[in-house]
Amino acid sequence: MWFIYALLSAVFAASTSILAKIGIEDINSNLATAIRTAVVLIMAWGIVFITGTQFQIANITQKSWIFLILSGIATGLSWLFYYKALQIGEASKVIPIDKFSVVIAMVLAFVALKETVTVKSILGGILITLGTFVMIL
Repeated sequence: MWFIYALLSAVFAASTSILAKIGIEDINSNLATAIRTAVVLIMAWGIVFITGTQFQIANITQKSWIFLILSGIATGLSWLFYYKALQIGEASKVIPIDKFSVVIAMVLAFVALKETVTVKSILGGILITLGTFVMIL
């Protein structure tokens, strides 16, 4: 089931990039990011209330709060920089560089989360890196 969710995530992420490139054509990229964020906020809280999980807020630990807040800051910065790059650059070049975050996340997972480094993960990271460079040249 996780694979289906991951595949849907990829489809919607791809749609996001193209829709964003069209949508930011005549407006400031920071304003566009704020609008996008407001929509995501409404959708996310809507799902929380529809599923009745809002009552779990009291169970969130201080550690989880800190890391969720830091993750939110990282997401916000990522979106701000992504929209600016998308506004002034070609989508076909900005998108592959943005997706290079997969390799960066893998390295962080190995270092920060102590996940196992395998030949397969190293080879995959190298291929993604090479693919990124091929696409932006």
